[in-house]
Amino acid sequence: MKQFGKVAVLLGGNSAEREVSLKSGAAVLNGLIKAGIDAFAFDPAQRNILELNTLNVDRVFIALHGRGGEDGTIQGALEFMSLPYTGSQVLGSALAMDKIRSKHLFRAAQLSTAAYTVANAKEGFDAAAIIADFGKVMVKPSHEGSSIGMAQASTAQELTDALTAAFAFDDEVLIEQWVTGREFTVAMLAGKALPVIEMKTPRGFYDYEAKYQVNSTEYYCPAEISEAHTAQLQIMAKHAFELVGATGWGRVDAMQDEHGQFYLLEVNTVPGMTEKSLVPMAAKAQGVSFEQLVVRILEQTL
Repeated sequence: MKQFGKVAVLLGGNSAEREVSLKSGAAVLNGLIKAGIDAFAFDPAQRNILELNTLNVDRVFIALHGRGGEDGTIQGALEFMSLPYTGSQVLGSALAMDKIRSKHLFRAAQLSTAAYTVANAKEGFDAAAIIADFGKVMVKPSHEGSSIGMAQASTAQELTDALTAAFAFDDEVLIEQWVTGREFTVAMLAGKALPVIEMKTPRGFYDYEAKYQVNSTEYYCPAEISEAHTAQLQIMAKHAFELVGATGWGRVDAMQDEHGQFYLLEVNTVPGMTEKSLVPMAAKAQGVSFEQLVVRILEQTL
């Protein structure tokens, strides 16, 4: 596929999600090469990003997760070098990566999302008052992915411990009212929502271990929900994706409570891309192979 020229697959990086990114990048690279594309791996943690200018690279496939790869930083550098790249641009990447600003946007646009508050490491917090207001909560560092630093809390002491741990990753931490129910994700590709996936785990919530380290997580694709609920969730996901300025491809996570109400969780602009990841799973349900998927993502850089 000569129209793509020479493609650098950015993987690894310095974020807390480095190991996941290395796996995603290796799968993407393998898929591109199988599709006949001249692609090679490039790890910004081991090489200066400006080297891309001397390697005659024509475009870049971003498989970096977390800080530095998903937050607008690498996107800005590539813009500066006039190199086309996959996925969302600077603003969409930065907003989607920021869980707190995303929640503000969801609420302002009157999209359904769980009640929340914010704790700042420099300002202190009143754990007892937060638990009194919200009951059980989920704690999330504002700028991490792959469920890193996340924890649930039902008491003031549990919340204090969870926030102390989360502050190791971020000065700002999102505290979200706990939603008991089903977990879903909607992959986005070229402006369209792919089949809905439901994730079921015995771990309490879809955490890092449930995603990457255990075999007890179950996936249902397409999700076993009504056509009306499927359409509702896909429309909500598309709205959220566009609201934060995300483009190209990505994933929107949501929950459904025991009464059938959907709640948006977050937008991911560079989700996992191993052969077993959720976006490839959704694409496969629509008859799109992994090789076809990575080519379709790359096509948006032409």
